[in-house]
Amino acid sequence: MVCSGVRVLVVGDVHSPDYFGLYVDGLRGVVGGVDVVLWAGDMVRRGRVEALEPVLRVTRERFPEAPIVAVFGNEEYVGLEPVFRRRYPSVRWLDDEYVVLEVSGCRFGVVGTRGALERPTRWQRKNMPELWRVYRERPRRIGELIVRARGEADIIVLLSHYTVGFETAKGEPSYALPEMGSRAMAEVVRKTRPDAVFHGHAHRAKVLEARIDGVPVYNVALPARKNVYVGVLEKTRRGLEEFF
Repeated sequence: MVCSGVRVLVVGDVHSPDYFGLYVDGLRGVVGGVDVVLWAGDMVRRGRVEALEPVLRVTRERFPEAPIVAVFGNEEYVGLEPVFRRRYPSVRWLDDEYVVLEVSGCRFGVVGTRGALERPTRWQRKNMPELWRVYRERPRRIGELIVRARGEADIIVLLSHYTVGFETAKGEPSYALPEMGSRAMAEVVRKTRPDAVFHGHAHRAKVLEARIDGVPVYNVALPARKNVYVGVLEKTRRGLEEFF
């Protein structure tokens, strides 16, 4: 079968239960099915593992056959990753990892990560000083994963919680940008050229779509977008077409 395209639904920052109703409304508004569901982190509020249960339930009710691939955000606290994996084994969790799925005749690759910050948050600097090193080293690791995944997949997307560069964080206070994302991650995109990039985290962003040397970048934070994102990633056009 020829790979003609993959229809994806992407969302982040549901912060369940905070924006759960908005997420449900978004799912109801999707016309037709999707091939893959991507969650861009912060799907629950403040480490509340149980709060993902209704999010998963309504997603499965709406798209029972679509695989769900997710990354952790800052609200899925560091250290809770094994708990989320055990409680929700049907979700494919990626933590500086990649997966290649066979969907719609395509080998669809997802490289997933929390992402990197240029400066750890004040809380992180006080309580997790090791994150300075993690954020410095992670972009190189993600670049290596994109290159590896490219050899196995027809289509590659980068799924990050933190912003990739700052263009799709515009609207956030300028002083906060170093704690929103990383320009080093944008440089990785320039060098490795995934077919698309999705991120969340920037709730107050006014620019939701941009390009890094032609690579489309989408802010899918639910509080910013007010809806889930649905589009088709086509192998031949190497871009996304929005359905609404």
